[in-house]
Amino acid sequence: MRKRDHSMLTNAASLLICGLLAGVVVAAAAFPAVALSGLAAKAGSETFDALPTELAVGPGPQMSRLLAADGKTPLATMYDENRRDINKIDDVAPAMRKAIIAAEDHDFYEHNGVDLNGVARAFVNNSQEGSYQQGASTLTMQYVRLAIAYSATHPADVVAATEDTNARKLREMRYAVQIENEFSKDEILLRYLNIASFGNGAYGIYAASQVYFAKSPSKLTISEAALLAGLVKAPSTLDPTTRSGYPQALARRDYVLDNMLEISAITADEAEKAKASQPKIVGKRAPNGCVDTNTKEWGFFCDYFYRWWMTQEAFGSTTYDRERRLKSGGFTIITTMEPQVQKAADQAARRNLSANSKAARMLAVVEPGTGRVRALATNRNYKLDDPNNPANKPHSDPKQRKNGRLGNYPNTVNPLLSGGDGISGYQAGSTFKIFTIVAALEKGIPLSHTINAERQFRSEYIVGENGSAACKNTHFYCPTNASDSMVGVHNMWSAFGRSVNTYFVPLQQQVGAENVVEAAQKLGITFRDQQDFNRAEDKDRAHQWGPFTLGVSQTTPLDLANSYATLAAEGLYCEPIPVQEIRDPEGNKLDIADPRCEQRISTEVARAAVDAARCPVGDRSSTSRCAGATARNVRGVVDAPVAGKSGTTDKDKTASLVAMTKQYSVAGIMADPDWPQTTQRMGHNEPKGINPPVYETLRDAMKGKPRIDFTPPGDKLRYGDQRRIPNVKCISVEKAKSRISGAGFVAVVGRNQVESNCPAGTAAGTSPDGRTAKGSVVTIKVSSGPAPEPTTTPEGRPGGRPTERPTD
Repeated sequence: MRKRDHSMLTNAASLLICGLLAGVVVAAAAFPAVALSGLAAKAGSETFDALPTELAVGPGPQMSRLLAADGKTPLATMYDENRRDINKIDDVAPAMRKAIIAAEDHDFYEHNGVDLNGVARAFVNNSQEGSYQQGASTLTMQYVRLAIAYSATHPADVVAATEDTNARKLREMRYAVQIENEFSKDEILLRYLNIASFGNGAYGIYAASQVYFAKSPSKLTISEAALLAGLVKAPSTLDPTTRSGYPQALARRDYVLDNMLEISAITADEAEKAKASQPKIVGKRAPNGCVDTNTKEWGFFCDYFYRWWMTQEAFGSTTYDRERRLKSGGFTIITTMEPQVQKAADQAARRNLSANSKAARMLAVVEPGTGRVRALATNRNYKLDDPNNPANKPHSDPKQRKNGRLGNYPNTVNPLLSGGDGISGYQAGSTFKIFTIVAALEKGIPLSHTINAERQFRSEYIVGENGSAACKNTHFYCPTNASDSMVGVHNMWSAFGRSVNTYFVPLQQQVGAENVVEAAQKLGITFRDQQDFNRAEDKDRAHQWGPFTLGVSQTTPLDLANSYATLAAEGLYCEPIPVQEIRDPEGNKLDIADPRCEQRISTEVARAAVDAARCPVGDRSSTSRCAGATARNVRGVVDAPVAGKSGTTDKDKTASLVAMTKQYSVAGIMADPDWPQTTQRMGHNEPKGINPPVYETLRDAMKGKPRIDFTPPGDKLRYGDQRRIPNVKCISVEKAKSRISGAGFVAVVGRNQVESNCPAGTAAGTSPDGRTAKGSVVTIKVSSGPAPEPTTTPEGRPGGRPTERPTD
């Protein structure tokens, strides 16, 4: 910083006068009779010298700006005080500089921080009982006062910095003299303009210019500058945005203009023209917080960012400290939100489903390999409902509605998409079957592993006796399928493609439900519901969590999207993050925005799981063994391989879908956030399939993106340990079962007999035959005996004997 040359004589005079005044203050307080004696002078010299000279000025509060991922689209601003510092005095119009000097300190460029004549005059006047308190604060002293208040760490310090006492004035004078020695006049003026309050939440000249005139400080006219300079004396009383304040602000402006003319800052003609003008006051405060985002649909993403920030210890040890840094730290924050992806998600979520619907479509988009959250959208308004004029509809839960409670639609600030504050999530149905696949693959069970899926599977899991999920007259969990057509032998490709419950429950039983729960956690599922959390953390209880593979626990769209993104990233889990760059006011980049990733499962396991996940969405696995798709509408929406899974719950209380490419993982859950036990069916049988907004968002997000293929898994996890299937033709079924089991397979007897040359009731062969993976199901085909020989009837004669060979 530059130092000005000061007159040694003037400095000495300033210190001497201040010291004498300090002595007067001390003496008057203790010995009124000798207030003007030599004792006062001695006390003053010692007291003033003892005052601190170093003013520790912390940075003034600065608003933080949130930008979209492109680094230029405004998303939101966060502040306690609407401030944005100007770095160069040249960025302030000359008229504004002259106006503030004319209004507050005519001799600013002449004195050395203290107006000696004014101080003496004010002190004598203020010492007289019953007199009006006069001030003698220079701009430098006013800056000192504001700087001390801004640097205060306790409310009492703020009071002390602004209380109207001679002791405070002395301290300001001591600091002012030092400030004048350290900084140039222009630097002091700029510092004052950056910190002064102009009312309406505007702190500093930049904010004031924007709030009142919607322009930069460099563009201010003489009339506008004079009006702003007049506000600092009494911002509330002179508020030009109010009917009563506007004429008072104009009167104060004219006073400033007269002062500007007096000090030759403007000409008489300029003063006359400025007085004749009627400035148009915009009076628009800067948007603040997530309820006031640049685009109204972006509030839920903004809220996710805010909640993320409040958990980061790098910004403070307490939530108070973190919020203070966000709202006063002057950060430039480039978020991960991609405007085009967010727009696509917003439009898809609201298409044909208004914010007034009880059903909420909730969409989350995550970038695999970074965890960057690219969009969060729902058909709700991010808005606090006005309790005095509520727009929200009656609560969808009959009990709550009976008690007069309103629902959280169309307006809510609840974190519907990311969880927290009582939002634990929603059941995602069969999308959770992917975690059973991962757990099985980690144990070396290949995708080709076959299980004979029955109409109803009697598991070893214990549930309430004779409950809806139990086999009749038992306490065993007995799931069924959505359709009897699913009965039969399936591998992971076909079972996942068709969503066969009676394949996945026995597979989960084989690998251990606790391992499936662990796989879900490794990929990114957080259990926010207390009962789910308790069960997941207790290995014994998790081991008995039979329905887990069918998606009965609660999750959020964000967790679901991120767990599948972990697979698309070949097992690299990345913590979901809403920022990709954070810079402090000096432009320094903070590393807290860097992706936080770790390899959670092996690359091969992830590739194999994705290969299976290509089946449900109508794509083709690396072996073309899908044989069915529950969300076939996803196929073809983008010119790239896709993977994912649909999921519904009992009576379609929720409808979920995940669709992903290598670049994006999109998850959507349709549910009633207010009443999970809703009787409304959530779009299972829509004309375009389950939860179309998911693949519509993926379609629009992928526009212009390159095609990137999924890498197929190796043969070990596709086919496993291939073993030769024993030849069982024409032996008894019991012997066939024994021989097959002894070879390391699961022997199953086919339901329907087949014609063969083997005697009826014996084994006719197996399905499959040749080779298959160890541990897979091998079905024994039971012979019904040879096929009867065909007969012919000679022309013109009824009946006839069989011919020796069939005729054409």
